[in-house]
Amino acid sequence: MSFLMNNYVRADIAFVRGKGARVIDDKGREFIDFAAGIGVNSLGHANKAVVNAICEQSGKILHSSNLYRILPQERAAQKISELLKRHTYTFFCNSGAEANEAAIKLARKYGTENFKEKKYEILTLKNSFHGRTMATLKATGQDKFHPDIFAPYIDGFKFFDDIDEIISNIDEKTVAVMIELIQGEGGIKPLEVDKVVKLAEVLKEKNLLLITDEVQCGVYRTGAFATSQIYGITPDIITFAKGLAGGVAIGACVCDKDIFAPGDHGSTFGGNFLATNTSLAVLNELENLQKSGKLARRISRFEKKLNKLVELYPEIFEKRVGLGLMQGLVLKDANNLSKIYTNALKHRVLILKSGTETLRFLPPLNIKKSDIKEGISRLCKALDEI
Repeated sequence: MSFLMNNYVRADIAFVRGKGARVIDDKGREFIDFAAGIGVNSLGHANKAVVNAICEQSGKILHSSNLYRILPQERAAQKISELLKRHTYTFFCNSGAEANEAAIKLARKYGTENFKEKKYEILTLKNSFHGRTMATLKATGQDKFHPDIFAPYIDGFKFFDDIDEIISNIDEKTVAVMIELIQGEGGIKPLEVDKVVKLAEVLKEKNLLLITDEVQCGVYRTGAFATSQIYGITPDIITFAKGLAGGVAIGACVCDKDIFAPGDHGSTFGGNFLATNTSLAVLNELENLQKSGKLARRISRFEKKLNKLVELYPEIFEKRVGLGLMQGLVLKDANNLSKIYTNALKHRVLILKSGTETLRFLPPLNIKKSDIKEGISRLCKALDEI
């Protein structure tokens, strides 16, 4: 008998511990983790820096609420600003959806206070995913996330096929455009750099906001702290979450403008001692990983292994897509997606699905060479059965 709500399709696997990119279930079986908790465990499992940060902080104070100053929160906000190489203001929350909710509220306040006629509409892309709250569901550009059972939805969002179509549909109601630079749930699809740059220029000319949802592709997932840095743009608002604290729940809405005033928005748990102190430890570790060149070498190694899979299994794979350690393999037959996912579990390697025809890979950013080799070997065995 279950006491949990029936809103997940779970594999009958219960993990009890892990180390690095390997996890052990309650039957003693070892799995190679190419999923990292859907991009959350950026430093893998039981990372020493993460464990020490959690233990140290839990022995002092976990939570006081945002009625008082929280010094690790202030330091984490400053760290984010330093990594973005410009002065920013950060609101901490508990998830990516909450970070996007904050971004939406920031945009609407901006649209109210900076124009003669209120601007409030936010334009997004088809196949995007921005969260599961009522507002972020509507911002998500996939009709399957808008079933009638949850209607009516919040007004003020429109989604379009591509960036050119977004630009041509900016009107007097538009206040912002929200995009994932790499669509995580929509097929691991990086947006075209020149089109993103053009969009940023158009919005700047019109004094409108560009919001980049980097919940999945941010925090060094693609090789830089923010993927927008790779694209050469400066968004007005960036949202982060997933890998920001290595497994501790956290979200961050980062803005170049100080738009909110006391009482406009808040969070009881957001930015507490545990989350932000752990985030500081994770950011320092990841920054060192990137500066040392180790992250780039891991990215190159993983990309080469995936390219080899496309060569070895031309009847299964069409191409590799993605950036950094946010990678996908596009299938020639979408019917194989669930088969490969299930077979991979049987051969004890954790992968993910994206869209209707893409295998998704989000391994820990510090994954070892031996773990990559072993995980790919197990995946080959799963593919051989297709």
